Amino acid sequence: MTAEARPLEVRKQDTLNRLEKDVDAWVSTASLDGTPYLMPLSFLWSDGTLLLSTSRSNPTARNLLANPVVQLTLGEMRDVIHVSGTVSVVEASEAEGAAFAAKAGFDPRPLPNYPFFRVTPTKIQAWREVNELKDRVLMDNGTWVV
Repeated sequence: MTAEARPLEVRKQDTLNRLEKDVDAWVSTASLDGTPYLMPLSFLWSDGTLLLSTSRSNPTARNLLANPVVQLTLGEMRDVIHVSGTVSVVEASEAEGAAFAAKAGFDPRPLPNYPFFRVTPTKIQAWREVNELKDRVLMDNGTWVV
């Protein structure tokens, strides 16, 4: 039986809670020639952005450096948060770096080959069942619509 659709305000709060508490997301990138690559990465939700880190030598980092468009997905098949965004390479503040390390259980700061990537969401969608598909867009063009 399908659960009742959540009101949009509840769905937005559920999404923010998941962004705050979840540790990992599937990160989808593409090279300049369009070759897709999918990899799980830990993230930190910080001031409305997601902070990621991965080795410059892997395809995800190479793709992000060449093509700073990304999609991330959190959750399960019937409780999905899908984030589209743009990426920039950043120096994490001491507090942000420490928060990332504590949440991820991994500290990339002492590693010279592990930059931080900041994902600025441009679109966020969230749904559980088919009855939430109609109103799944919670953020569009970087602005919350809820």
